Amino acid sequence: MEETLEDLNLNKKNYNVLPISIALILAGFCCMLSETLLNMALKNLMAQFSVSATTVQWLSTGYMLIMGILIPVSALLIQTFTTRQLFLTSVIIFLAGTIVSSLALNFPMLLIGRLIQAVGTGILIPNIVNTLLIINPIEKRGKALGIFNLVMFCAPAIGPTISGLIIQNLNWRWLFFATMPFSIIALILGLKYIENVTSLSKPSIDFLSIVLSTIGFGGFIYGVSNIGTTTAVLIAAPIIIGCISLAAFVLRQLHMKEPMLDMHPFKKSMFSLGCILLMVMHMINFATMLILPMFLEGALGLAAFTAGLLMLPGGFLNGLISPFAGHLYDKFGPKALILPGYIISAISFLLLSYLVSTGISIPVLVVLHCLSLIAVGLINTPVQTNSLNQLSPKQYPHGTAILNTLQQIAGAFGTSLFVAIMTSYQKNYLSGVSSPSSSRNQALSLVFGVHNTFLIETVVLIVAVILSLFISNKNRIKNTAI
Repeated sequence: MEETLEDLNLNKKNYNVLPISIALILAGFCCMLSETLLNMALKNLMAQFSVSATTVQWLSTGYMLIMGILIPVSALLIQTFTTRQLFLTSVIIFLAGTIVSSLALNFPMLLIGRLIQAVGTGILIPNIVNTLLIINPIEKRGKALGIFNLVMFCAPAIGPTISGLIIQNLNWRWLFFATMPFSIIALILGLKYIENVTSLSKPSIDFLSIVLSTIGFGGFIYGVSNIGTTTAVLIAAPIIIGCISLAAFVLRQLHMKEPMLDMHPFKKSMFSLGCILLMVMHMINFATMLILPMFLEGALGLAAFTAGLLMLPGGFLNGLISPFAGHLYDKFGPKALILPGYIISAISFLLLSYLVSTGISIPVLVVLHCLSLIAVGLINTPVQTNSLNQLSPKQYPHGTAILNTLQQIAGAFGTSLFVAIMTSYQKNYLSGVSSPSSSRNQALSLVFGVHNTFLIETVVLIVAVILSLFISNKNRIKNTAI
């Protein structure tokens, strides 16, 4: 699908890029920070509301589930409502969820507040990416998306540290109070600066597609989030139902004149390859964000705040490298960054897998974690930018929705899968010792589980290195014509 004259004129318009970007990125930062902000508060919430670990995890799983359901619908929303309408509505919804959560009197009220926050996030994130693509010419997109990816990865990375600091000194409600002023500032900036940058086609709403998408993505994410925590039926049934619904959804989109989510971007080989590489990176990264703190606390006996603090350097380095990688992408293309990124990542996890022990040097661990997140910065922005550069402007909303949906699915799947693998190796280790309940054996079992999990992640990363060899530096559009 090639650009129309209207598409070209739309992209030539001069936008007030800086204030628009600041409003978008500040709102995105608040939303993505909230995704992991409760990680270190879960034990406190379990005690206060008298709920189990399985129940309290829904504060995180539910957030991801709602995002997974909403993001596929975002292409339809972007084509139906203006940029300002979507931005302001999403920030207001997120702010409403934050207020409900901060005033929660019981666990159901807190969960409802979190789900409302997730609705705002699910609407906002694809709109941010789509807007950044339109207001920036192709030679600057890498840098623009790199700055945005600072939000996507730096915010969740520093979430546990901020959470630990607040929980140590204040009530858990301050986790929500702290983000309110920034959300309000983002709303004010949006009211003043956000422009309408999209051409509205107002496609007809196909409710069957929405139902199939909701059941498909929701069922799949729900199923994989249950891996290792419940019976096989509650894992397999939602995944099977989800996959059947997704197959029906895809077939319906391919035969619709105006699909809710256009599947034609997958005909671009570099887009499809980019989707795979992006999913691998998100699987590994989100799983590590959960497994590494568990190792620091369970095997090394560190306090939650200390564990969160040790995760902070990697998060900041990732935030710094993302816009830098975007700038390098604009100059040298994707392959010069993606291939080295996956090589660095594979080496980092290989070293981690063999060095993890109860006596591992903390500085060595921090350095390897930093290297792995530098690799994430080198991979994510070039893959995302290169994939979307293969598409025409009319396909941006659909390509953005596809990439963001796959990221959520990969994050949920990777976290559930690798935590389940780690738990399985722990159980195998404990079954072969005389006193499995002793603190030493519990720590050693965790080391054994983390070692094997990192080793398996290394194998997955080696496959990604091989796939990276097929990345082409040739964009669909070679110059600044749009």
